[in-house]
Amino acid sequence: MVQTSNLTFKYKKKEAVFSFPSVNLQEQENLLILGKSGIGKTTFLHLLAGILKPFSGSVVIDKIDINTLSHSQLDKFRGKNIGLIFQKNHAVKSLSVFDNLKARLFFSRETIKRSEIDFLLEQLDLIETKNSKVNELSEGQLQRLGIAMAVVHRPKIILADEPTSSLDDENCNIVMRLLQQQAQKNKANLVVITHDIRITSSFKNVITL
Repeated sequence: MVQTSNLTFKYKKKEAVFSFPSVNLQEQENLLILGKSGIGKTTFLHLLAGILKPFSGSVVIDKIDINTLSHSQLDKFRGKNIGLIFQKNHAVKSLSVFDNLKARLFFSRETIKRSEIDFLLEQLDLIETKNSKVNELSEGQLQRLGIAMAVVHRPKIILADEPTSSLDDENCNIVMRLLQQQAQKNKANLVVITHDIRITSSFKNVITL
């Protein structure tokens, strides 16, 4: 469950205040947030993830107002309950695909089960790259690794920042299908921010900023 109310944000050196619509997602409901560059999409995503603190308003995930948590509590909560897919891959280049996923589980304080990692890699067509270093992967494989790192710890909410905007139609459809499958498998909310209107039909809930 994800809820926001009266959410606003202000960057320190700017007078403009971003105001965001309220969100009320029940279990396994997904949301698409559309908008052009500079409108505040990534800011909204970072507020949902607790990376930024709001100027006003609240963000509630699984009945917890995340902005009432201490810094250490929030880090622990985010590590366990939130999966983030960034525009740029944040995998550790010196580690293999498998070791990146092991590290993600370690920092989430989750049990590392090799069979479950292998199953996820098979689902995302990455099993053949299991022992490859990150810098040996293609762009498509990096994209799928980003999804794997976001869901391997079974988060309650998956947040994706422009996951399809640089992809052709075929790969756009593949990535959206993978994201929705992983969200459904983990009974998680999927929130995607983008300016890519091609994926609008994949969502029942759409907000335009």
